[in-house]
Amino acid sequence: MPYQRPNHGGDLTWAAQVAGCAPPDLLDFSASISPLGPPATAIAAIQSGLSDIARYPNPSYGTLKAALAEHHQVPAEWIAVGNGAAELLTWAGRDLASRAATFLITPAFGDYGRSLRAFDADIIPCPLSLGVTELQPTAWLGCIKAQTGDLDLSQCGLLLNTPHNPTGFLIPEDVITQWLTQFGLVVIDEAFMDFLPPARQTSLIHRVADCANLVIIRSLTKFYSLPGLRLGYAIAQPERLQRWQQWRDPWPVNTLAATAAVACLADQDYQQSSWQWLNEARPSLIKALNALPGLQALPGQANYLLIHTTKSAMALQQYLLQRHQIFIRDCMSFAELGDRYFRIAVRTPAENQRLVSALTIDRG
Repeated sequence: MPYQRPNHGGDLTWAAQVAGCAPPDLLDFSASISPLGPPATAIAAIQSGLSDIARYPNPSYGTLKAALAEHHQVPAEWIAVGNGAAELLTWAGRDLASRAATFLITPAFGDYGRSLRAFDADIIPCPLSLGVTELQPTAWLGCIKAQTGDLDLSQCGLLLNTPHNPTGFLIPEDVITQWLTQFGLVVIDEAFMDFLPPARQTSLIHRVADCANLVIIRSLTKFYSLPGLRLGYAIAQPERLQRWQQWRDPWPVNTLAATAAVACLADQDYQQSSWQWLNEARPSLIKALNALPGLQALPGQANYLLIHTTKSAMALQQYLLQRHQIFIRDCMSFAELGDRYFRIAVRTPAENQRLVSALTIDRG
């Protein structure tokens, strides 16, 4: 029985069926996960903590929250941990659905729509005008302003992410600061912010202290290559998080995920290696792709690239799977993009070259 075309990257079962191979034989560019693999410190922590699975997690998650609080220099009561960022987006969706309307910058990660529709939110799409250069502040501000009409924004919510998925562009902090003064609730997904070295990060976590209308959602599983463990967290003022807690299951994070997360946060060697890898791999991959006729990679800042193609992206995806066992992410789930864009993760130099070589043959 054929599997349905996935809405997310990383569905190796579907891709292997198309490629006619076993899932481990695929080279996966569809999921934006670090190719460095989980930190050895996290694996060691999981192995040491195996005996703990015979007991329930502590529902307060005090150790994990303390580690996150130290990492971000915020009070522990400002943190809620979750079963991946996706679970926390569900509760953000419920909170946003209580507003008069929720503005959503598009194209957008599909789970945003899922979380908002689950609670019958009134969604106002705000389409970006995509080009091949870094978007200017006026482009971000304009896509919101064009949809405001007669709405009182103080009664509305705004859901966005930076780096933006799927473009990889950073939204300037001064732009988000303007929105914080206008909207009643602003939820920012910073799932890929860790891939930028600290000096280049534009996180708004430091604004939570003076902005009761701000929620930051982060993920630990992408940067640390642990998507199977499902671990995310939200940072907001305590009153909001206490309300969210009343909606949730009592043990959202499993013991091994919590143990691994504490080890990851302390692993500075892994963090430095990740920043060095991406700093070298991304620009060289962009250059190689842009040298191929019919392809144009947007110069995003994250660990993934959105690429415009003059050919059908779905046909290209099928070709790469069947001829090279390489899996790229089509953008059919992004309604604004369609069949002329695809997205790829940045992987190791050798893996990136394998993709470029396959694309070169396709255009040869």
